[in-house]
Amino acid sequence: MSSKIQQSGSKKNRTFLHLVCLVAALGGFLFGFDTAVISGTVGLVKNDFHLNAVTEGWFVSCALLGCVVGVALSGALSDKYGRKVVLILSAILFLASALGCMWSGSFTVLIAFRLIGGLGIGVASMVSPLYISEFAPSRYRGMMVSLYQLALTVGIVIAYFSNAYLLNHTKIDLSGPVLKLILSAQVWRAMLGLGALPAGIFLLSLLAVPESPRWLLLKNRVAEAKVILIRIDGLQAAENEIAAFQNGEGIQDEKGLRELLRPVYRRPLLIGILLPLFSQLCGINAVIYYGPKILEQAGFALNNALGGQVTIGLVNVVFTFVAIFTVDRWGRKPLLFAGVGGAVAALILIGVLFFAGVTSGPWILTAILLFIACFAFSFGPVCWVIVGEIFPGAVRGKAMSLATLSLWIGNFLVGLLTPVLLEGAGPAWTFWIFAGCCAPALLLTYRIIPETKGKSLESIETYWAESFAPSKSPENQKVGPSLP
Repeated sequence: MSSKIQQSGSKKNRTFLHLVCLVAALGGFLFGFDTAVISGTVGLVKNDFHLNAVTEGWFVSCALLGCVVGVALSGALSDKYGRKVVLILSAILFLASALGCMWSGSFTVLIAFRLIGGLGIGVASMVSPLYISEFAPSRYRGMMVSLYQLALTVGIVIAYFSNAYLLNHTKIDLSGPVLKLILSAQVWRAMLGLGALPAGIFLLSLLAVPESPRWLLLKNRVAEAKVILIRIDGLQAAENEIAAFQNGEGIQDEKGLRELLRPVYRRPLLIGILLPLFSQLCGINAVIYYGPKILEQAGFALNNALGGQVTIGLVNVVFTFVAIFTVDRWGRKPLLFAGVGGAVAALILIGVLFFAGVTSGPWILTAILLFIACFAFSFGPVCWVIVGEIFPGAVRGKAMSLATLSLWIGNFLVGLLTPVLLEGAGPAWTFWIFAGCCAPALLLTYRIIPETKGKSLESIETYWAESFAPSKSPENQKVGPSLP
C-alpha cells in the first residue's frame, strides 16, 4: 500500500483538482439559476394568481426563507456526515423543487416547492464553497473558490436566456393540453421546471467526487485523506498538509460554536457575519430578482427589459473572470476596495438618474452594468473566498453556516422589501439606501479583514491565535491586520 502511494504520489493531478472543484461549483450554478429564474416569472405568476405587492414579495422571498433554514441545518450536518453527503442532499432538494414548481396546482403548492428549493440553495451556498476551500491547495484556493461564483453567474445568465427564449416562443402552436399549459398558457412553469436538468447532472456528478480531505482528517481518517491529497498536489505536499493539520492546536477535536465566542475568534466571526451581510444589502439581488421591473420603470418594454437582464448577466460572468485571474496574485483586499468603492459610486449614480428623470436612452442600464461589474470582481467571489478560509478547522462547517445565514438574512430582507421600496420610496431612494448599506464594507475591509492570499488554512488559524490572544494587551493587538 505504501509503495503504491509513493508511486502514484510523485505526480500531481491538476485535472482531478479542477474537475472536482467544478462539480462542487455546480451548486453555485443551481444557486444562480434558481435565484435569477424568478425574475422572468414574477409578472407572469402575479397575473395568473392575482398577487398584490405583499404576495409578490412573498413569492420572491419565500425561497430565501427556505435558504435561511437550509443554512442553519447545513453546518451541523456537514460537520457530522461530511461535505459530500450534504451536497447530494442539496441536489435532491433542487430536483424536487424544479419538478414540483412546474406541476404545482395552486399558489400554496408553488410556495411550498419554492421553500424546498430554498432549502437546497441554502445548503449548497454554504457547503459548496466550504468544500472547495478545503479541497484546493492554498496557492490555488482563491481561484478555485471563485469558480463557485463564476458558476453562480453562469447560472444567472442561463436563467435569463431561457426566460427570454421561452417568453418569445409562447405563441408556438402546440398539440396536447400539458405542453400548451407549460410552454404557452403558463410559460413560467417551463421556466421553473428547466432547473431539473442541471439538478440531475449535479446529483449524478457528486457520486463520483471524493469527500473533503480536511473533513476526513477531522474524523481521524488520515489514510483516506492522504490518498486524496496526493492526487491533488503530490506526496510531499500531502505529507506537509497532514503534518500542519495535526500540529494545529486543538484542531483535531470538533468544537461547538461557543468556540467562536472566545476573544481570539471574535474578529473572524465579525468578518464572517458582516461581509456577507453587506454583500447583500448593497442590493445586488434587487437587480437580479426585480431587474425587469426596474428597467420597465426606466421605460423599457418587458421583452427589452428581459434582454437587458441578459446583458446584466453576461457582464456579471465576464467580470467574475477578473477575480478568478487576480485574487491569488493581487490579493483579497485590493479587489474589495476597488469593487466596493465602484459599487457605491454606481448605486449613487443610478439614484441620481432616476431622481433627475433621465430614464431614456442607455444611461440607466449602463449605470446598472457598472454596479454589476464592480460587484462581480469583488463582493461576489471574494466574499466566498474570505469566509471559506478565515475560520478555525474544528468549527469551519458551523461557522460557515453562520456566515451564510447572515448572507441569506440580508438577501431575504432585500427580496421582501424591494417591491415595497420601489412603490413607496421610488427607485431613486431605493438605490441610495442600497449605497448607504454598501459603504460600511470599505471600513470593514480597511480595519478588520486580513490579507490571506497564499496562506494555508492552518497558518490563518495560527495567525488569529497569535495576534488576538486574550493575553495580549489591547495596544499590541493588530488593527487592519495583514498576514506575514
